[in-house]
Amino acid sequence: MNALPAAPVHPQPDAVLISEVGPRDGLQSVQATMPTAHKLLWIDALVAAGLREIEVGSFVPARLLPQMADVAEVVRHALTHSGVTVMALAPNLRGAQAAIAAGVHKVTLPVSASAAHSLANVRKTREAMVDEVRAVAQWRRDMAPGVLVEVGLSTAFGCTLQGQVSEDEVLWLAAQCAEAGADEVGLSDTTGMANPAQVRRLFTHLQAELGTRAGAAHMHNTRGLGLANCLAAYDVGVRTFDASLGGLGGCPYAPGASGNVVTEDLVFMFEAMGIATGVNLDRLMAARQPLQAGLPGEPIYGMTPEAGLPKGWAHGAPSR
Repeated sequence: MNALPAAPVHPQPDAVLISEVGPRDGLQSVQATMPTAHKLLWIDALVAAGLREIEVGSFVPARLLPQMADVAEVVRHALTHSGVTVMALAPNLRGAQAAIAAGVHKVTLPVSASAAHSLANVRKTREAMVDEVRAVAQWRRDMAPGVLVEVGLSTAFGCTLQGQVSEDEVLWLAAQCAEAGADEVGLSDTTGMANPAQVRRLFTHLQAELGTRAGAAHMHNTRGLGLANCLAAYDVGVRTFDASLGGLGGCPYAPGASGNVVTEDLVFMFEAMGIATGVNLDRLMAARQPLQAGLPGEPIYGMTPEAGLPKGWAHGAPSR
């Protein structure tokens, strides 16, 4: 039923894995719909830059997100690239079944730490979403055991609808998702409310609770703390980071939630520190061209593309 999965990507102890989420998180957050041909060229450019995990879309009804109507075709194209983990978001069992039928290597389920955001985003309670995780994990186990199931805990650091989100509830919900069968549970700063001290504390507790099943950091730059929060997560052992080319994205069901951490800036920060990402910055910045061609007039961001690489920078890393 499913294409053979890509080999799991496990960063070296000091290296990091950058998971590009722009083709999903970015494109579903803008009004315009990028033509399919441009999506495919954009994914080709991301792969050429060295990105090895890409979230290429969402398996949701086209009437809700017309930007994702071509997601199965996009998945099939992404699968032509060897060595790339192709992932997609699915809000329920039906979506996960469609994603796995299309051939994805990993399915991400959105579970909200905020009760208010859960109802706004997926129209289900948090408990009902844990049941969805359980159903997806069980179906996967029986029908497509090679596929990974990941949960990204949205609004883990605060919610524009609800306000403060209890850290105890975040950890409780993470444990519930892991018990339900999720292979990994990461934390998402959906509304850009996190600060570095909070990030260190919550990821430290998450790792103590889940061990190796503690997953990625998905940070937003709404208040300018995206990179600082990623570094805080790295300091306590996180090695997988979601990011979006040009900072494209947000959440349509969380008012005031602006863009994701800029992939170009995140890669530059880590590479400048001597932390390997496997991504070539020149090629990564070149990948902005098909993005802009497919969404003409859409603003994109990034301090590194604006300033350029420092003198002496060569082959994707500074000269030593």
